[in-house]
Amino acid sequence: QVQLVESGGGVVRPGGSLRLSCAAPQHILDHYAISWFRQAPGKEREGVSCIDRGTESEFYADSVKGRFTMLRDNSKNLVHLQMDSLKPEDTAIYFCAADSYSGSYHYRAQNWRVQTLYDYWGQGTQVTVAS
Repeated sequence: QVQLVESGGGVVRPGGSLRLSCAAPQHILDHYAISWFRQAPGKEREGVSCIDRGTESEFYADSVKGRFTMLRDNSKNLVHLQMDSLKPEDTAIYFCAADSYSGSYHYRAQNWRVQTLYDYWGQGTQVTVAS
């Protein structure tokens, strides 16, 4: 059973920063696209960002573009989500997920938000942005 484990959540004030981490087995990080999703209270889960396998192409939701960045740390089998300039509307449970399919850039750009395509999910980590 493949496990993805998120960490790094917490409470932060508006304008602050947090770095989330997704720990995964090496073969997952090498061969799967890794994405972050989030679910706010009373809302559906939505895609936040994705880093593709191989090409390392990155995709971001418009709501986080320019504020969030995905980073790989291959030495520690981690994928990070660096979140800066946080807003109260970023409050949510954040999940990482892994998709094994190898497609074109266009395919990934069109489909990275499709949750049913993902093979593995973590349990999530809570992020709260409040003053």
